[in-house]
Amino acid sequence: MEEVNITIIGAGVIGLACAYLLSEEFTDIAVIEKNSSFGQETSSRNSEVIHAGIYYSVGSLKAVTSKRGSELLYEMCSKNNIPHRKTGKLITALNEEDFKQIEKIYVNARQCGIERVHIISRQEIKVMEPLIEAEKALFVEDTGIVDTHRLMDFLYHKSKSAGVICSFSTEVTDIKKISSGYEVSLCEPSGDSSGDRFSFHSRVVINAAGLFSDKIAEKAGIDIDENGYKLYYCKGQYFRIRNPEKFSIKHLVYPPPTEVSLGIHITPDMGGGLRLGPDASYISEIDYTVDEGAKKYFWESVSKFLPSLKEEDLILDTAGVRSKLQPEHGPFRDFIIKDEEEKGLPGFINLIGIESPGLTSCLAIAEMVRDFVRRRL
Repeated sequence: MEEVNITIIGAGVIGLACAYLLSEEFTDIAVIEKNSSFGQETSSRNSEVIHAGIYYSVGSLKAVTSKRGSELLYEMCSKNNIPHRKTGKLITALNEEDFKQIEKIYVNARQCGIERVHIISRQEIKVMEPLIEAEKALFVEDTGIVDTHRLMDFLYHKSKSAGVICSFSTEVTDIKKISSGYEVSLCEPSGDSSGDRFSFHSRVVINAAGLFSDKIAEKAGIDIDENGYKLYYCKGQYFRIRNPEKFSIKHLVYPPPTEVSLGIHITPDMGGGLRLGPDASYISEIDYTVDEGAKKYFWESVSKFLPSLKEEDLILDTAGVRSKLQPEHGPFRDFIIKDEEEKGLPGFINLIGIESPGLTSCLAIAEMVRDFVRRRL
């Protein structure tokens, strides 16, 4: 039976980052992706923001990987001409309650080692963004934007040129522990309901399956309910401003965050457009439709700090789905980045609940995965 050293399940930005970094050091790497190309789900349906890592609990994986990841991502994009821009971000405070919230974020950011954050006055906001109305704001200098498709395209082609084999339209059906690692069973579409099935051996398996990473863990024999690995889907919709030149917003502009999301924010993109979103609602099944009826809510949310915005300025854009480890109204849950040796599965590396700031964190997560792999190969 065919054998490889490393199998990566999932060709989103996390799987591709792992393939890219691992291919610098290891050979015989396979990437398995059930879709017809890379980055078809969460990785291509997000705000494309490079976060500084200001929101997350000190020492958490989200805090550590977003800080390290943003440094690595800016460096990679600069060296390889991947379109990106360090725009900076304003988190607006309209009243005393908002101000207390951004003060807490400021303190947390500094405790996480992020230095380029400042609380600025109304006058300073007006110099930076004349159309934004706020009494104060938290200015985060190192937040930015990136062209996610160009980033993933770079990671994919660099991995391929290093010898990584990518198998698209291929679904993992089973994972069994064997003496030499794992037997991975796959199914390819064949025009009928059965599909072509085959298996191979892999010394290490990396579960980077995004929205379906809990299901992959289950296929390896892990009880996802008992271990807290069950995922919940949270949908985020986006609208776009039809006439972005009317506003000339240069920075990302956010409200204070909610318990579920970072709030509906204004995001410039690399093409000169302006997007609003995402909202956040838990759903039972993956659904990428955008409800035009949400336009009024988006307008009301953003017009609080951009009062010149009119409802008719908004047009439908897209939607994405995030994989969350916490149920609706549940407490904060961190990323799961773990070699499952203690469960009797050494070399089975789970990456579960990699929602925001996953894009920012991709290269830092890949570094952690590389450390796990070095202990096995």
